[in-house]
Amino acid sequence: MLARALVPAGFDGFLGQLERGLHDREFVELTRRAGEAESWQPDDPRIEELAAAMADRHLADPALLGDHASLRAWANAPAQYRLINNHREDRAPVAARLTALTEARLRAAGVPLPQR
Repeated sequence: MLARALVPAGFDGFLGQLERGLHDREFVELTRRAGEAESWQPDDPRIEELAAAMADRHLADPALLGDHASLRAWANAPAQYRLINNHREDRAPVAARLTALTEARLRAAGVPLPQR
């Protein structure tokens, strides 16, 4: 609901992105592993490996990144993006680190994501 309230122009694209991901077996498996990672220590080196695998999956299938309009909406809302990304960061440090590492790899590959 936070994403819908803060970036309404990007919300439908976000939902479409999730729907596409649910039809991608590898994406679903990586998402499952990300959930399991919540039990790891925040400095566990497996988090870096998982982030690399997640970024690589998105780069292999750009449709998983969302459509151009949605990406543009999020790129044009950096403050809102940071607020959503940092929401509950203190309660889920592994998820926060995994997201930051995945996004850094995607940005390095040229994906236009706002900075955290």
